[in-house]
Amino acid sequence: MIDYMQKGGPLMWLILLCSVLAGAIFLERAVFFHRCSIRVGEFMRGLANLIRRGNFAEALHECAATHGPVSRVIHSALLRHQAPRSELKDVVQEAGQLEVHRLERRLGTLAALSFVAPMLGLLGTITGLIDAFVSVTTQSGFAGSNEIADGIYQSLLTTAAGIVVAIPCAIGYVYLSSRINALIHDMERAGIEVVNLISEQARQPGLIDFPQATPLLQQAD
Repeated sequence: MIDYMQKGGPLMWLILLCSVLAGAIFLERAVFFHRCSIRVGEFMRGLANLIRRGNFAEALHECAATHGPVSRVIHSALLRHQAPRSELKDVVQEAGQLEVHRLERRLGTLAALSFVAPMLGLLGTITGLIDAFVSVTTQSGFAGSNEIADGIYQSLLTTAAGIVVAIPCAIGYVYLSSRINALIHDMERAGIEVVNLISEQARQPGLIDFPQATPLLQQAD
């Protein structure tokens, strides 16, 4: 490994830095998405029973105890459960937009690394070929085939390293994007359901208050 790094030139260290940075981003995002994932169906069934009974305090407690973007979107709607349906939809949409920004954090950097790594490899190949031909010209136009082959071999190492780094970066970016799309779908589903549940609970008639019975008039003497 060290021998390849030395033969490839200084750009090999930049490519290595890209690989380390990409690996750190992928691991951090993968752990983050794993912690954010919940069983939306079971979670919503439990909240539905609380909302139908009008127990919003316990529903808020359940959302606060559950980590993830889905629970935060629902929590924002429960805080405004007395608002009309149109306002609830706006609250859920705004909360979802904030969560999408959190989910996509550092994902652009991973995509950029998948493009930068092969470009660095190509740059290393070009500079290596230039050095090889410069060495030929400095030797009065005469150089052995072994010397030329060694120069080309060293220059191609950076291209191979750049491609080796770029492929996992691209695969990781596609995988993380699919996880984001799944979480966005869960947020939209949960947001629609909680708005419907709150609206239905608000339309339910309350307990009927019967007037107290008036005492019988005492008979006149």
